[in-house]
Amino acid sequence: MALDPESFDILLPTIQRFIRERLMPAENHLEEFDEVPADLIEDMKEMGLFGLTVPEEYGGIGLSVSQEVLVNYELGRTATAFRSVFGTNIGIGSQGILMDGTPEQKAEYLPKVASGELIMSFALTEPDAGTDAASLKTRAEADGDHYVLNGTKRYITNAPRAGAFTLMARTGGPGAGGVSSFIVPADLPGIKLGKTDKKMGQRGTKTCDVILENVRVPAANIIGGVPGQGFKTAMKVLDRGRLNISAVSCGMASRILDESVRYACERKQFGKPIGEFQLIQAMLADSQAELLAAWSLVREVAARFDQKPAHLSDPDVSMRVSCAKLFATEMLGRVADRGVQVHGGAGYINEYPVERFYRDARLLRLYEGTTQVQQLIIGRELLRQAA
Repeated sequence: MALDPESFDILLPTIQRFIRERLMPAENHLEEFDEVPADLIEDMKEMGLFGLTVPEEYGGIGLSVSQEVLVNYELGRTATAFRSVFGTNIGIGSQGILMDGTPEQKAEYLPKVASGELIMSFALTEPDAGTDAASLKTRAEADGDHYVLNGTKRYITNAPRAGAFTLMARTGGPGAGGVSSFIVPADLPGIKLGKTDKKMGQRGTKTCDVILENVRVPAANIIGGVPGQGFKTAMKVLDRGRLNISAVSCGMASRILDESVRYACERKQFGKPIGEFQLIQAMLADSQAELLAAWSLVREVAARFDQKPAHLSDPDVSMRVSCAKLFATEMLGRVADRGVQVHGGAGYINEYPVERFYRDARLLRLYEGTTQVQQLIIGRELLRQAA
């Protein structure tokens, strides 16, 4: 699946212009009011951003992973909340249906996702199951042609906006094999939302608990129609999601570096721009080298990802995805820190973009698998290959 090169060469500059002319000027509004303006969301729908990864047969644009990371690099150059409006929807929210769903599930849900009519969220994390996702406690008990779901999901991105959830629940015994993936409409009786989380950064993004009390979900809503496959679906979805987080990290680092270079050219101390001092140049040089290395890695792994069938998992590709996620997000943390340092005291004041990006960047090393989880995946796969 990929958009033809000629069409993509038109799409990417259009998105770049939208980011530059519409999103970047709205960053201060977003930071002040903690909300993405409604008119921007409508513009995103009209541009087809809600259907970037949905195949054309379901009304989307159908980007390949290699094309998607290029788009996400650009989106990383502005506030993360703008991408969050549709990124979760076309990413981890609906990818499970795209990868493993039945033909009927794809036909019912994907056109609504592509148009922006339906916002989907990914509900895996729980109060006692984050990194150890296979130990989740939300139960789904069979009852005729339905399942009855009980449990709590935590830190669910876009939950206040969601019309449906890709939700993991335990239909069998302990461990990964007992987990199933459900499509759960948000308006079903028994679903409650907790209060919106107040976060360190990423203002404008919405996360909260999702509480399920005797929620009846049709058995036909199990993704793929087969119980016990939910953990595998979740891991495949997270592979693509982690690669896109890596691309966003590179875009964010690029924006921070641009802001830092500009400030170094304009700010004067001791009668000359601070950029003329070699220690400032060294920080800028380190950030540039690390950014180029991370971006090269992300694009190489994306190309490899495109070579494998979307419905299959590949341990070697998953390991490489983890390498990209680990390196790119840690790189971003270092670039963000240097960006504040180059700005000096101004970097600690919220009128400068690097202050916001410094706070926003911290989350990327945590969600969709912490740095430490990526290290475990990489180490385990290297040992498996050696054996």
